[in-house]
Amino acid sequence: MSNAGESGSQRIWTPSNIITITRILLVPVFVAALLAPWPEWFGENALTVGEWKSFVAAGIFVLISCTDWLDGYLARSRNEVTDFGKFMDPLADKILVAAALIALVELGSLPTWVVLVILAREFIVSGVRMMAASKGVVIAASMLGKFKTVFQMIAIVLFTIKDSHMIGAFSDALADQLWVVSWIVMLIAVGLTIASLIDYLYKARELIGFGGARSQESVEAEADVRKLAEDVVRAYAAAGATCATAESLTGGFIGAAITSVAGSSEVFKGGIISYTNEVKNGVLGVSADVLESEGAVSSETAVMMADGAREKLGVDVAVAVTGIAGPGGAEPGKPVGTVWVGVSREGKSFAEECHFEGDREAVREQTVCRALSMLVENL
Repeated sequence: MSNAGESGSQRIWTPSNIITITRILLVPVFVAALLAPWPEWFGENALTVGEWKSFVAAGIFVLISCTDWLDGYLARSRNEVTDFGKFMDPLADKILVAAALIALVELGSLPTWVVLVILAREFIVSGVRMMAASKGVVIAASMLGKFKTVFQMIAIVLFTIKDSHMIGAFSDALADQLWVVSWIVMLIAVGLTIASLIDYLYKARELIGFGGARSQESVEAEADVRKLAEDVVRAYAAAGATCATAESLTGGFIGAAITSVAGSSEVFKGGIISYTNEVKNGVLGVSADVLESEGAVSSETAVMMADGAREKLGVDVAVAVTGIAGPGGAEPGKPVGTVWVGVSREGKSFAEECHFEGDREAVREQTVCRALSMLVENL
């Protein structure tokens, strides 16, 4: 019991996680440096010290922001990426940005609408992420989101060191270069905030019900793929066996699903993407006569692909897929959605014919699911 507790503790108290927690603990220090009347503590020198108050606060903010890069670098370089870190790192960023924006509103340096736009975006995205996680779906971050964060950080620093509010007429404010630059950067940050939100909602349209019936099926298929891939890794690890893939219409989708599961390196040796007949013949050893007489989408081709992958990669079981995903490519007796899934294991090689419905992506997803299922069934 003590060893288990120690292991769990070490997984939390990694250097990167300690930096993340420290970053959160430093947020109140930044807020106090910006809002508290601490220059008065210096007595006669209060006026002089007060002139540097905003620069001190900005320096603390920059220091905290830089630790975001540092903890990420340490986690990746030391191979110490933890679930705790994945949860706390983005949370620390949101706490820092929210605290800074609210403090700037308190100073009268920033109008409330800017803060509402930025915080509303974070709440909406967090909600969508929770919904996606519950369905086993991961929505990839975009470059818009990264640029948004950079411009937000720069804008906060500029607003921290500029005058707390506009003094005099608007024309007078335009003469203040720092005031103009601060607002230009902040407006760019707000624009990127809105653009990244739209991009995120577009990617998650299926999750939130804007993609129609097919979209819901796609979401369910993604969750099925994830579960089946986990079943493959779990079953092969328990048996001490290895597997490989040979893929045509799925283009590496099966291998990607397996390798997305932690521990897959113990059971999955690799995959061969044989999208063309040249690769099927030259790499996997599919007979040119078979390709000529039976075609690439056939039982014989699927079996030879599986045998070739098992031999080339030296695994216990190999699965191969070849088919017509559409929208074109249909042949007499082979409509769109026709897929052959081949399996090769010691002493037995065979192929199963499948007929899937839906668009190109739906056919590919169903092919992946069936191939993963057959890997488990034929262990």
